[in-house]
Amino acid sequence: MKFCSTMLMITLPLIATQAATQAGEKAERVYEMRTYYAPAGRLDDLHARFRNHTVKLFEKHGMTNVGYWVPIDNKDNKLVYVLAYPSREAAKKSWAAFGADPAWVAARKETEAKGSIVAKVESLFLNATDYSPEPKATATGDRIFEMRTYIATPKNLDNLNARFRNHTVKLFEKHGMTNIGYWVPVKGAKGADDTLVYFLSHKSVDAAKQSFGAFRDDPAWKAAFKASEEKAGGPLTMPKIGVKSVMMKATDYSSIR
Repeated sequence: MKFCSTMLMITLPLIATQAATQAGEKAERVYEMRTYYAPAGRLDDLHARFRNHTVKLFEKHGMTNVGYWVPIDNKDNKLVYVLAYPSREAAKKSWAAFGADPAWVAARKETEAKGSIVAKVESLFLNATDYSPEPKATATGDRIFEMRTYIATPKNLDNLNARFRNHTVKLFEKHGMTNIGYWVPVKGAKGADDTLVYFLSHKSVDAAKQSFGAFRDDPAWKAAFKASEEKAGGPLTMPKIGVKSVMMKATDYSSIR
């Protein structure tokens, strides 16, 4: 009995320490959503460089490839991808090491022999919300993805997150949508006070329409919507510009497909 008590006294602090460490690591972990615009006729070349070189070099230098997508209606030759890092400082060090890697220098020189294959880059650092699932590397067939960006009305981002946390994410799953990840810009970044970005997956574009139709008609959603707006004293998202949706397909080299 004495032995068991002693072991318990030793084990409990260790468990508490491990739990605190894991919670700290999760809180510090950051994501980065990057959008690349390729010049006309060069998007396939950009894909080839990521497929053959970049994604492997990212992993080599401590970056986690979350997923890579292109809009279904891709008039701007976009590539959208998400990386994860242990922290902002780790991200900075990883990018420095990546940029100095001889393998990257050689790959960039080779792939840009006929000119640059990236016309513009946009970057946004993000933190996962407390209700976001951990994005998992899963390939489940020919599904489509949807990136949705919400702009909250002034001082209502917390109320918007509360509605998602308590109601929306569960109702999405109920109506056949898969929650991939939910993020808000890091403190100090553009949109930190009013922006929510999240990814869903659907079996098809038509399935997405059907799922959202059923979701909006669900009495549970109507009740949650009404209660949340009454509590906030008005809409939680900005009129007209508050909700944006982009339908996308995963690239063949994306870890999430």
